[in-house]
Amino acid sequence: MKRQNNNSKGPSQRQLRVGEQLRHIIAEVLARGHFHNETLLDAHITVAEVRVTPDLKLAKAYVMSLGGQDMDVILPALNDEAVHVQKEINRQSNLKFTPKVRFVRDDSFDEAQRIDELLRGVHIPDSDDTDEA
Repeated sequence: MKRQNNNSKGPSQRQLRVGEQLRHIIAEVLARGHFHNETLLDAHITVAEVRVTPDLKLAKAYVMSLGGQDMDVILPALNDEAVHVQKEINRQSNLKFTPKVRFVRDDSFDEAQRIDELLRGVHIPDSDDTDEA
């Protein structure tokens, strides 16, 4: 029996479950702060989401620093420390393969703020505002 291509349906339950497991592990590693890079020692970083490829070999972690500050310095530092994070994932998870982790900026907060500003600018006329002829 041939499997159907389900790329248009979004991530599978397994991808979602593994992504959430990885998010917890990565957040724990970041909270402990045992890094070689001094940039990350005092950084407060939030892991919003982790998306995993269908084969579970690549993971993209969406992160944001507190207030969105210094992300141009923090992202390269995180990606340099990705091997350390992957070792911790290997130790704490029961996955057959440890996914290669890549850290990217989480723009969902900025996007939500932009949408909120657009919605605040929309004027919905009241029934009293309409002209009655």
